[in-house]
Amino acid sequence: MTDFNKILDKAKEIEEKIKDSQEKIKQIKVEGTSGGGLVKVILNGNSEIEKIDISEKIFSEDKTMLEDLIIAAHNEAKKNLKTKTTEEITKATGNFGIPGFKWPF
Repeated sequence: MTDFNKILDKAKEIEEKIKDSQEKIKQIKVEGTSGGGLVKVILNGNSEIEKIDISEKIFSEDKTMLEDLIIAAHNEAKKNLKTKTTEEITKATGNFGIPGFKWPF
C-alpha cells in the first residue's frame, strides 16, 4: 500500500507543478518575424496575437506579399510558442513522460 501512496503523492506533486507551469505559460511572449524583419508578430501564451509590427518599407509592395509575410511571421511565432511551452511543461513534469500523449498546442 505504501507504493500506491507514493504514486498518489507524486501525482499530486506533478499536478501542482503543472498548475504553476500553466500560469507561467500565460505570461510567455514570443515573436515571429518574416521578410528580414519587415513583419513582426507577437503572441502571448494563449496563442493570441498581441501586436503586429509592419515596416513602412513593405507598403510599396504587393498586397499578397504582405499577407504572406504576416502569415509567415505568425507561423514562426507559433512555432516559438510551442517550443517555450514544451520547455515549461518539461520542467514541471520532469521525466514523467506519458507515452503517446501530445500537448494541445
